Amino acid sequence: MKNTILKPASLNFCFLFVLLSLTTFSSHSADVQYLNSPTYKQLGMPFSEAVRAGNTLYLSGHVGNYYGKLELVPGGIGPETRQTMKNIKTSLNHHGATLNDIVKCTIFLADIKEWSQMNEVYKTFFKEHYPARSAVGQNELAIGARVEIECIAVVSG
Repeated sequence: MKNTILKPASLNFCFLFVLLSLTTFSSHSADVQYLNSPTYKQLGMPFSEAVRAGNTLYLSGHVGNYYGKLELVPGGIGPETRQTMKNIKTSLNHHGATLNDIVKCTIFLADIKEWSQMNEVYKTFFKEHYPARSAVGQNELAIGARVEIECIAVVSG
């Protein structure tokens, strides 16, 4: 096997490639925005309400709490799902998006047996199309919630 030695021209090309890669990475990280509405910010959570990377908006998981408070609405899975979806709609609106912009949801249920009850409420929030979705059963959710939903939306400009 022959030993290959890089010639100065090859080294310059490698250096240029690495430099361009780093420049691309730097400009990419400048496109990331960590977003919190004033109401959400006052809760003092250790995570962002949403993160926008380019035209993709990633929402943190929402539960069925009264918006801006850490208190769940009463009544179980149905009312909690309704409030969760209202919270998602409010969060999307704060960050320039709507429910129609959602392309993927992940749903966490405290009891997977409540899937059909959650689904009956969830589907009423989508008129034009249904986003891609996953649903998983969990042992426990934040603040004792029955459901938590996180979403990914694609937004313009």
